[in-house]
Amino acid sequence: MIELIQNLFSFIMHIDQHLVEIIQQFGVWSYGIIFSIVFVETGVVIFPFLPGDSLLFASGAFAALGAFNLPILLLVFFVAAVFGDSVNYEIGQKVGTAISPKSFLGRIINQDRMQKAQDFFNKHGGKTIIFARFMPFIRTFIPFVAGASKMHYRQFLMYNIIGAFLWVGICTLAGYFFGNIPLVKDNFSKVILIIIFVSVLPAIIGLLKSRVKK
Repeated sequence: MIELIQNLFSFIMHIDQHLVEIIQQFGVWSYGIIFSIVFVETGVVIFPFLPGDSLLFASGAFAALGAFNLPILLLVFFVAAVFGDSVNYEIGQKVGTAISPKSFLGRIINQDRMQKAQDFFNKHGGKTIIFARFMPFIRTFIPFVAGASKMHYRQFLMYNIIGAFLWVGICTLAGYFFGNIPLVKDNFSKVILIIIFVSVLPAIIGLLKSRVKK
């Protein structure tokens, strides 16, 4: 388990290097691989730890170098994000209310994060689906919670599409326009850490506010 965490951390921190290997080895099939990563991160509630923001940023940087076609890349990420959240919603709708902490799925899913996602959803409603796109971990649980809460799918889909459009556009285009600046390129791992920190900052602020109120 420790080795898995270390490998995952290494993959995220050096995602630019791993993308080079993926592109060189798989060529056009690289689109399918990055589609799968985003789809699984957003669509399977037990995999919230997969890289999302950093993958979009790094892929955008490679698109600027010609390794990816930017319009195709944006479309691939957008479709993966929308489909992933929709699948997650369906899973939540089918089994969300039936999960107990002692069940197999209940032991896999982090109950504390799930409860935080539920509280966040209850407070902000449908807008949560948009906000959560920019919050690692939380974004994986929110569609599940929306499904479990029996939110109407058409309403969910509207927020899902808006959130995916903003998330994919901002993160990928940030990489496209800024990812190859020498300062960024030479400190790519630090930039990824900053992206992760900025992504989780709203969740940290929300947690601190809730504790202050208590």
